[in-house]
Amino acid sequence: MSGYAPSEAARRSGFSLDTLRYYEKIGLLADVDRTAGGQRIFTDDDLGWLELFRCLRDTGMPIAQMRRYAQLAREGEHTADERRELLQHHAVRVEEQMDLLQRQYEHLREKIRFYERPTRAS
Repeated sequence: MSGYAPSEAARRSGFSLDTLRYYEKIGLLADVDRTAGGQRIFTDDDLGWLELFRCLRDTGMPIAQMRRYAQLAREGEHTADERRELLQHHAVRVEEQMDLLQRQYEHLREKIRFYERPTRAS
């Protein structure tokens, strides 16, 4: 198992050091190892969690739901159905947001095409 200094974990995950500390403080990242001097050492498992948190955050999942998912995962396999359901509900919200963005994008493109038309003499 590899160990990564906080700066390397931040670089690999794309999160800032402050975000890594925050995620640990609120319980998204649990039991981050520490050196004898107290410096955090992130594992491949921690980076896997951070990859998932990046996906969930980038798709708009609220922190409270991310925390709930992490809590359920740590409780064990008997929570798999609840975790799947939480992710399925989030996926529906993401799909609705994508549909909205697609409609708004088409509207925006139409407006751009309007301005790209040659001007007509009065």
